[in-house]
This record gives sequence, C-alpha cells and structure tokens, in this order.
Amino acid sequence: MLAIFRFLDDEVIDFDVDLRELQGQERLDVLCGFLREIGQRLGRPVLMDGEGAYGHPILGFDVETDRVVLLMEP
Repeated sequence: MLAIFRFLDDEVIDFDVDLRELQGQERLDVLCGFLREIGQRLGRPVLMDGEGAYGHPILGFDVETDRVVLLMEP
C-alpha cells in the first residue's frame, strides 16, 4: 500500500492512501495495522478523514483500547 506523507507542522502528519488499493478485508487489515503501528509508536490517536472531510474522521486508532475503531457509521 502506498502512503504519501506531508509533514505540515510539528504536531500534524498528513498522508494519503489510494482507496483503490483497499479492496477486500485483507487490504483493509493492512491499513488498520498501519494506523495502529503509528499510534502505538507515537502513543497518540491516529485519525483517518475522508478526502475533503477534514475534522470528520472515519477510522481511528484508539490509544486506550489499543485498536482501530470505526468512528462514523457507514
């Protein structure tokens, strides 16, 4: 899975993934593992917004439960 990173400032790491690469459960598991790894290493939540929907996260790594959770109903 390709992730394109943009380091906007000291507190924000922004990146894009191509949703066409996320077809099927196996690929979604890869994305969730990626979000979890970043969150565990930073000890912070990691949120995934839809394109153009900043501030409305869809998925996110929750530090307290140590897992990626759905934040918006499909």
